[in-house]
Amino acid sequence: MKNRLLLAAVLVSTTAIAATLLAGVQMLPHDAVVPTLLRWLAILLIGAYAASRRSLTTWILVGLLAGAELGQDWPSVALNLQLLGTIFLRLIKVIIAPLLFGVLVVGIAGHSDLKKVGRLGVKSLIYFEVVSTIAMLIGYAAIHLSRAGEGVHLPPASAAQALNVSPHSATQLITDIFPENIAKSVAEGQVLQIVVFSVLFAMALILVPEAKRRPMLVLSESLSETMFKFTNLVMYAAPLGVFGAVAYTVGHLGVGVLLPLLKLLATMYVALAFFIVCVLLPIALWARIPIKRFINAVAEPVTIGFATASSEATLPRAIEQLESFGVPREIVAFVLPTGYSFNMDGASLYQSLALFFVVQAAGLHLSIGQQVLMILTLLISSKGTAGVARASLLIVFGAATSFHLPMEPLFLLFAIDQLMDMGRTAVTVLGNCVACVVIARWEGEFPAKPATSS
Repeated sequence: MKNRLLLAAVLVSTTAIAATLLAGVQMLPHDAVVPTLLRWLAILLIGAYAASRRSLTTWILVGLLAGAELGQDWPSVALNLQLLGTIFLRLIKVIIAPLLFGVLVVGIAGHSDLKKVGRLGVKSLIYFEVVSTIAMLIGYAAIHLSRAGEGVHLPPASAAQALNVSPHSATQLITDIFPENIAKSVAEGQVLQIVVFSVLFAMALILVPEAKRRPMLVLSESLSETMFKFTNLVMYAAPLGVFGAVAYTVGHLGVGVLLPLLKLLATMYVALAFFIVCVLLPIALWARIPIKRFINAVAEPVTIGFATASSEATLPRAIEQLESFGVPREIVAFVLPTGYSFNMDGASLYQSLALFFVVQAAGLHLSIGQQVLMILTLLISSKGTAGVARASLLIVFGAATSFHLPMEPLFLLFAIDQLMDMGRTAVTVLGNCVACVVIARWEGEFPAKPATSS
C-alpha cells in the first residue's frame, strides 16, 4: 500500500509539474485550473503516504508543499497564516535556554574533567574557523563565476528601507561573548552567552563538595530530560508551523518578484550543493562516519531548518538525534550550540556571495586587497550572531556600509531573503551536525561507549 501511494504521488507530481510548465509557456489556457488541481492532488497523495508511514519528516514536507501551494493560489488567505509559524517558533525558542543549561551542566560537571572541556574548545574552534572560511571562499568564487549581480535593474530609491547596523569590531565581538545579565541573555536569545554562563556554572559546580554538587546535578539532569520531552510535544506541531510559515512567505512575496533574482538564488543553491559534496562529504568520509545512518539521523533537523529558516528551531531535535546516533551528550551539548555561533557554514557562504553581488550590481571593480579585506570583515563580524533575526542579511548590510558601498543593490536581497535563508540555515545545521561527529571521533568517543554499571 505504501509503495502504491508513493508511486501515485510521484506520477501525479510529475504530471502536475508538466502541466504547470505548459501553462507557463501558454500551451494551456492562462486560467486553466487543471495544473492547480493536479498540484493539490499530488500534495494530498503525499499526505496519504505520510499518514501510512507516520513519519514526522514526511509530514513536515507535506506542510511545506501545501503552504507553498496555498500561498501561490490564495495569497490573501495565506497572509493570515503567519500566526501558525510564529507560535511554533516561539514554542521552540522557549526550550533553548533551559535545555542548554541542563545538558551543559550535566555534561561538564558530571565528568569533572576541565582539561577535556578546554580540549574540546580548542579543537572545535580550529575546525569551525577552517570550515566556515572555506564556505565563505566558495561563496566568493560562485558569485564571481555566475556574475549574477551584473545587469541588475535596481529598485527605485523610494522603495528602500534603511537598516541601522554596523559590523562588530574585534573588541565588541569579544565583549559580547560574555553575559552581563543571564536573564537578559535568555530574553534576547544570545545562545553563545548562555553557553558561556552554563560552562562557567558547571566549572564552578565541579569545585563544590560532592554532597552539595549532587543535588544540582540531579536537578540539571531532570531539567534536560524534561526539556527533551517538551521538545517531542512541540514537534507534533511542526507540520502546522511549517505550513503557516511557508504559506505566508509565498503569499507575501509572490512569484513575479523572484524572477529577476533567480540567477542569484540558483548560484547560492549550486554553491551550497558544491560545499556539501566537496567539503562536508570528504570530511565525513575522512572521519569514517557511516553516511547512510548519519543522513537518517540528521534528516529531520535539516528539514526543519530548511522549512523554518531558523537554526534555533532545530537545536533540541538535533541534540537528541545526534545523541541517538552515538555522539556523547557532553560533546553534542558543547559543540552544537557553540557551532551555531562560530560554524555558520551556510550563512558564511551566503554572506560573501551576497556582499559581492552588491558590488557587481553597483558596477564596481575592486582591487584584490579590497576584496580580501571585505572577506576578513565578514569573518569577524559574523561571529556571535546566532539567535538574531535575519542576522546574515544584517551582517552583509553592515559590511557594505563600512566599505561605503552604494545602498540601492542591497534592497534587492530583501525580496528573496526568506528563500535564501532556508538554504543557508539547512546547510548550517548539517555542517554543525557533521562537526559534532568529527569532534567526537577526534576525541576517540564515537561511537559513544556504553555506560558501565557500578
